[in-house]
Amino acid sequence: MIKKGLKVKVLSGRDKNKEGEIIEIDRSNNRAKIKDINMVKKHVKTTKEKKGGIFSKESFIHISNLRLIDEKTKNKKKEAKK
Repeated sequence: MIKKGLKVKVLSGRDKNKEGEIIEIDRSNNRAKIKDINMVKKHVKTTKEKKGGIFSKESFIHISNLRLIDEKTKNKKKEAKK
């Protein structure tokens, strides 16, 4: 079960093998946003309230391209190798 705040590893795409924390989930489309993964450029037009420009933000990635990372077993594997 994927939940907000869990650590995941990206299995495919341009950010393959990167790890990050889930910050948002879209259950209806089976997609999740991961912190600092799948960054896209967003062009924003200037308004009276906001200054425009080009901003980077996270985009959604499909859940099938993610794998949960279990911190407990990860630490045990490192100790066993020593």
